Amino acid sequence: MRTLRHTGILLTTCLLLIFIGWRASHTSTDGFVRIFDGKTLSNWKGDTTYWKVEEGCLVGVVTPQTLLKKNTFIIWQGQMPENFEIKVEYKVSARGNSGINYRSELIDTIPNALRGYQADLNGPNTYTGSNYEERRRTTLASRGEKVIIPPIPHADSLTSHIKNNQWLPKIVTGSLGDSAALRSAIKVDDWNEYHIVVKGNHMLHYVNGVLMSDVTDNDTVNRRFNGWMGVQVHVGPPMRIAYRNFMLKRLY
Repeated sequence: MRTLRHTGILLTTCLLLIFIGWRASHTSTDGFVRIFDGKTLSNWKGDTTYWKVEEGCLVGVVTPQTLLKKNTFIIWQGQMPENFEIKVEYKVSARGNSGINYRSELIDTIPNALRGYQADLNGPNTYTGSNYEERRRTTLASRGEKVIIPPIPHADSLTSHIKNNQWLPKIVTGSLGDSAALRSAIKVDDWNEYHIVVKGNHMLHYVNGVLMSDVTDNDTVNRRFNGWMGVQVHVGPPMRIAYRNFMLKRLY
């Protein structure tokens, strides 16, 4: 006959095995935690007209019937650490336009909209790998650029420092390679991996293991060290973007 003590030991062992299994499914050996479960939109907030789960992927779709007037995001509801790495695989349609926002602000007047840093990507790979600041300073670093963002006077308007969707005060201090050559490392109509490393005021964007942009933000008026993370569907033609294996790691 099984004693109460043996039953308790068995129950404890089962609970421990369940916990270990849960940890294994959520955390990799290198400290990354899975933040999208591949089954539901749990802990993500966005307009389900555009966002769904399909075959284990977080999918954003714009159809001819649902064309956008403003960019819209699905936003992770977890708390972002100040310093972090993100790894995620994505596949974007030929005319698609998306991006991974981080350290971003919610916009009160527009539902599901973010303002802040973005790891840019699009189907033609015109912008993929760039550091673009959505609804603020625009392109901080194009693909292939190592950049320092200097301070600007507090009273200056942002628009006076923007031309052709580029932040004019930026100082390009080095090259990471020719933009066209870097582009060749990015697959078309296939899965790619984005790897974003953010520590202090330093931001690195990698695609498929290749460093695409490097930004040090010394603009004490406009830079941010915290905020929301989300992914985007963009104004323009019908498009599809899929994300899978969304992983987050805290850096110290």
